Amino acid sequence: MNGLPGFQVRAPVQGDLGAIAEVLIADDLLDAGEIVLDAGFLRSMWSRDGFDLATDAWVVADGTGTIVGYAHAMRDGPDVVDSLGVVHPSHRGRGLGSSLLDRIEERAAQLLAEHPAPHFRHAINAGDGAAAAMLRARGLRPVRHFWHMGIDLTEPVEQSHAPEGIEIDGVAPPEDLVAVHAILAAAFAEDWGYHPQPFDRWAEDHVSGPNYDPTLWLLARDGEVPVGALTAGEHGWVGEIGVLGPHRGRGIAASLLRRSFAMFAGRGSPRVLLNVDAENPTGATALYERVGMRVIKRWDLWERIGPPPPHASP
Repeated sequence: MNGLPGFQVRAPVQGDLGAIAEVLIADDLLDAGEIVLDAGFLRSMWSRDGFDLATDAWVVADGTGTIVGYAHAMRDGPDVVDSLGVVHPSHRGRGLGSSLLDRIEERAAQLLAEHPAPHFRHAINAGDGAAAAMLRARGLRPVRHFWHMGIDLTEPVEQSHAPEGIEIDGVAPPEDLVAVHAILAAAFAEDWGYHPQPFDRWAEDHVSGPNYDPTLWLLARDGEVPVGALTAGEHGWVGEIGVLGPHRGRGIAASLLRRSFAMFAGRGSPRVLLNVDAENPTGATALYERVGMRVIKRWDLWERIGPPPPHASP
């Protein structure tokens, strides 16, 4: 493998999911001291529309066949490819990460071949100096900082009362999905990197996903008008939460979150997690802290617009 004896790179198969998850878990434990990404994360990524394990993901196996590295590349909008690569902490410093990045870049170039100004993005743990140096040498720069935030559900969840005039209830698919989509599209319209999806595509992506569970979704109404929504899935993850602009500042989002915490606690979940842009313009990070969440893991998104510099070509 690129002059690295004793290792093999191949496409993963479904049966590799548990072994790959162990690599992600080892990385989380070293970086954050807690597990954030696991098999559920992989299932969600692998179910995304257009993603193909045979062409869009790679594992590195050592001489015993043990998986010690993983990477994937996937479309995120018409001119964007997002990617991720992880090497087990015990196998770093051997060039495995660089070799995986070669394959990621090659696949990204194929996926974005028709775009004159392609956006190639790669996620790394914040503070990972070696990974940052590797990306910088290939012409990428840090463009956004994100946090994984969580709340432990070991103590009784605070009872939440909806703001005056607001009713919070579950959703009734398929009719309520139109309202949820409209709220989230409006709420995230100004967010960095957001790509709006037509309702049919959005609904298909969510309903067909392995973590889809509409009994964990919530809808807030002001009278008969839907004004806030929250999506969530298995393993204690809140997907998206949004409130229409004219109704912000009333405590609707906090009530949605607390209601979600109570629902997860009722199912025996030990904690709730979500991902947030650290520079979110709506002040989401402060909201999450007010309802008891804390930062568990910090990660950065690096980007290069255009083709790689000549020396960085795989």
